[in-house]
Amino acid sequence: MDMSKLQSFLDYMGGIVWGPYLLIPLLLGTGLYLTFRLGGIQLVRLGAALRLGLIKRSDGDADGDISQFQALTTAMAATVGTGNIVGVATAISIGGPGALFWMWVTAILGMASKYAEAFLGVRYRTTDEVGEKNGGPQYYLERGIPGAFGKFLALTFAIFAVCACFGIGNMTQGNSIASNLERSFMIPAWVTGLLLAVLTLVVLVGGIKSIGRVTAGLVPAMILFYVAGALYILIANVGAIPGAFAEIFGSAFTGSSAVGGFVGSTIMIAVQLGVARGIFSNESGMGSAAIAAASAQTTHPVRQGLVSMTQTFIDTIIVVSCTGLVLITTGVWNEIDPATGEQLSAAIMTGQAFTHGLPGQWGHWIVTIGLVLFAYSTILGWAYYGERNLERLVGHGGVMPFRIFFSLIVFIGCTMQLEVVWSFSDVMNGLMAIPNLIGLLIMSGLIARETNFYLKHDPKLEANRAEIEAFMKGEPGWEEWKRDERMSS
Repeated sequence: MDMSKLQSFLDYMGGIVWGPYLLIPLLLGTGLYLTFRLGGIQLVRLGAALRLGLIKRSDGDADGDISQFQALTTAMAATVGTGNIVGVATAISIGGPGALFWMWVTAILGMASKYAEAFLGVRYRTTDEVGEKNGGPQYYLERGIPGAFGKFLALTFAIFAVCACFGIGNMTQGNSIASNLERSFMIPAWVTGLLLAVLTLVVLVGGIKSIGRVTAGLVPAMILFYVAGALYILIANVGAIPGAFAEIFGSAFTGSSAVGGFVGSTIMIAVQLGVARGIFSNESGMGSAAIAAASAQTTHPVRQGLVSMTQTFIDTIIVVSCTGLVLITTGVWNEIDPATGEQLSAAIMTGQAFTHGLPGQWGHWIVTIGLVLFAYSTILGWAYYGERNLERLVGHGGVMPFRIFFSLIVFIGCTMQLEVVWSFSDVMNGLMAIPNLIGLLIMSGLIARETNFYLKHDPKLEANRAEIEAFMKGEPGWEEWKRDERMSS
């Protein structure tokens, strides 16, 4: 196959999917509509959601496979990846600092979408033949939208998700790990690939409980490690922060230009890059987080929906903002590579910014280690997403062969060039989001009705199981959910 022709085709498809007439208005429009219907839930209930997810962490003896916190960290594992380091640099290097503003907008509106899809993931979850909870768009689109159209949306989502897991969640992540370890520590790519494939398989064989245990320990530690380094740089450059925000907000609406190879950024490019890299980073609207949410031990779908919503806040408003502000305050986003006379490539830009901002080799080590941990956690999260969707398509018998095959593909990703795979990933991510967003719009009435009723009785998310059973008794949506839970158990 002529790879140049395939690359051109994927670039063309990516331009359509991520262009101004399809996914960008659909993403932003769905998030805005859900924000309105849910009364700004991502702002009004954020404090209670963070307290439930990060402090309380569990609904005790509720049905499910893993705790709410483990479901949250599994979803965060899949989202906090190379997009938080390289993706942010790509958006800012091409779209200017204003792209960071549009990543924030995507995140804030996307929190409503993330809530809605996680709510539906729990609301319509099932139990498979080995007793594990299974849910996500591949189920709720069919069960929540009657007829052939719902089934069509569910199947197309499942197919695109399986395809996407080998790109965004496997080969691109493995390649980022291998290339960074080779550049930083002279570790051959094949050694990294072999070790990574074995570690991945060991974790995946244990299923969601194994993944949940690993991510519950790994994800908080890696985020704190990376954010601590970024905060040190921002404190050291505190005088540059007001100017950075002025640049971000100013160029978001006027476009901006940089020296060297950067020839100019229009507002549309800033919006397009901000939205595309925003969803690549936090996956709001893609439906993927609903798959992890469906496995959570929770006493009501609203509770897990709110916990899952905090994932987007942590990913973008905290981690992505740290990366973007470090790039802007250190001036590296606008720096020229003396070797080429052009703007620094996005692949090394964040590392260069941390090296500028931290003493010795600390900046280099933090970015390298952070990227390795971020990317590995993404592999684990997306492996789970892939197997759940494959199970929807072919049954539980396909799960173990998938885990082995997925682990082998990690090795291949570490040892080959992946320009085509990156483009393929962008297209698949976009195609995943389309059926899910359509479904969220169609089911928005149900989401709003059941959410509003629950929060009317438990606004601070402090009710215990008995209290929830008491005030929900007789509600049609509650009775349907409980009936389905009993039938599938």
